[in-house]
Amino acid sequence: MTRGFWFLSSSPSMRCPTCEREFQPAESEALPFCSVRCRTIDLGRWLREGYSVPVAPDPDADEQPTDDESDA
Repeated sequence: MTRGFWFLSSSPSMRCPTCEREFQPAESEALPFCSVRCRTIDLGRWLREGYSVPVAPDPDADEQPTDDESDA
């Protein structure tokens, strides 16, 4: 068993979301990724805003400058 992932010992293989390689979850130190490299690549994509969480615009939150902001 690897690093306390005893519950994954008999689980089926997974597919890495970054490289799409199939791997055994019990053998990975970087779940849900197959390796630390793929985890780092994914983090870089989030930090460069390659990924984003979709947000529906709030029609009541018009971003109009207030009187205080327009004087600046």
